[in-house]
Amino acid sequence: MNNLFDPHLLQTRRHFFGRTATGIGTAALASTLNPSLFGAPTSATDTTDHGVLGQPHFPAKAKRVIYLFMSGAPSQLDMYDYKPNMAEMFDKDLPDSVRKGQRITTMTSGQKRLPIAPTMFNFKQHGQSGAWVSELLPHTAKMVDDMAIIKTVNTEAINHDPAITYIQTGAQLPGRPSMGAWLSYGLGESSRNLPSFVVLHSSWSAKRDAQALYARLWGAGWLPSRFQGVSLRSQGDPVLYLSNPPGVSPDVRRNMLDTLAKLNEQQFAAVGDPEINARIAQYEMAYKMQTSVPELTDISGETQATLDMYGPDVHKPGTFAANCLLARRLAERNVRFVQVFIRGWDQHGNLPKDIRSQCGDVDQGSAALLKDLKQRGMLDDTLVIWGGEFGRTVYCQGTLTKTNYGRDHHPRCFTVWMAGGGVKPGIVYGETDDFSYNVVENPVHIHDLNATILHCLGINHERLTHRFQGRDFRLTDIHGRVVHEILA
Repeated sequence: MNNLFDPHLLQTRRHFFGRTATGIGTAALASTLNPSLFGAPTSATDTTDHGVLGQPHFPAKAKRVIYLFMSGAPSQLDMYDYKPNMAEMFDKDLPDSVRKGQRITTMTSGQKRLPIAPTMFNFKQHGQSGAWVSELLPHTAKMVDDMAIIKTVNTEAINHDPAITYIQTGAQLPGRPSMGAWLSYGLGESSRNLPSFVVLHSSWSAKRDAQALYARLWGAGWLPSRFQGVSLRSQGDPVLYLSNPPGVSPDVRRNMLDTLAKLNEQQFAAVGDPEINARIAQYEMAYKMQTSVPELTDISGETQATLDMYGPDVHKPGTFAANCLLARRLAERNVRFVQVFIRGWDQHGNLPKDIRSQCGDVDQGSAALLKDLKQRGMLDDTLVIWGGEFGRTVYCQGTLTKTNYGRDHHPRCFTVWMAGGGVKPGIVYGETDDFSYNVVENPVHIHDLNATILHCLGINHERLTHRFQGRDFRLTDIHGRVVHEILA
């Protein structure tokens, strides 16, 4: 797509070199102004309300997305991909015919053996769909008839940072726009008083180190900065510098913004930097958010039945349950893309103990979110996604015992579920081999997954592009097919 208002074309040569020379100052200023917060036009003729597409390519089933991301890679073998035949293979070596010489990480490549570690958790079939779910997820198990469980998602990335960058941006190397940024760019703003892309970070119970999450995972890459996600804090002000300082009244703030806008307009007329107009809109949105964010985070108006549904952690800001409720409140206020991160799933050792804690963190909140959206009539047009960056190996990393084991990274198959927003409910899609090691039926690459997500929002993934450095880029790179089999 050739965007006639590409911000890179609106800079003069003189101003380009001026900005290059003062890059550190610009970065510091951007930090102070919070340019990630809000949508804004880059020129008087750029209509961001409808995005660069103007309208979706075809009627959308989903108006918004809530993406529950399990950073660190949850074990599909202990949660969703039931392999009963592994019980009799405890401590036997993984057959070469299964591995087929595929690469593994350096964390287990030096082991003398790759002993099979069957799950120690019980599985049962649930719902009319008969989906197998582990005892670790009793609340989620009750919602399987609203979900499409995809057991065959796969990726080429074998280490965390490339893998999470890959599934979030469509490339293993950093620098490209995230999915939420693509949606903001393509479809524009959907809420006047809140950003179109919000990120929530959750605390976790497992007492272990966790992989870092970098702001580029919700960044705009080389798209205009107004499209990147806003990360809300769970302690103190949800957004830094949003509150007026002591002695500054709303009227004083309003007068200051009006005067500042006039100065910025003069500067834009002189140098043509599109980020100046973005800055004007960012100040305006900040002014609106001084009211909208406190109202958003105040859950005192929720019914007791709703709070009970999410569980006791809902009263603790920053927990996964609290963030799931906040995600529903954001969806009600027409925020287009909400990403809820929770770390701590990187269980190379002590998996049985840690995964119990992690599942305890997310199980009730995930199920309550689906139930809450359904009760309010919002699940039909809200797409909910649950998953991580890759899966876990059937073989043990480290010492294997009957009561303890660890699992290494496994990109060749892992489980993601989707619900609502045009997804067919009550199905299990794809099949893996007896070892949950290779896909044997209906593979879904992460490019396919992302293409399907965009399809639910009415977007042809091949047509949402942005020209940068002489090439048209897109979220799915040059790959991806829509998985129509899981769509309603």
